Amino acid sequence: MNSQEDHASGSPRPAGQKETAQDLSSTHVTHVREDVAMAGRCANVHLPTGRTCTLPVRHPGSCNFVGPEDAEDVAVH
Repeated sequence: MNSQEDHASGSPRPAGQKETAQDLSSTHVTHVREDVAMAGRCANVHLPTGRTCTLPVRHPGSCNFVGPEDAEDVAVH
């Protein structure tokens, strides 16, 4: 994000100021499937489809969402 751009409060952010975890959590809401996350996977859930990412946790790039049956195969029980 450019330091001159507006942030959540509507005012420009001073140069060099980092976003805190609290700032990020209000703008980036994720839903995680806990049983898949316990297996060391990304486990982000695409809410409109219910599909789950089974790539390794903190993987580079975009998620690769699979159906619930496939996610169940990697889930920790």
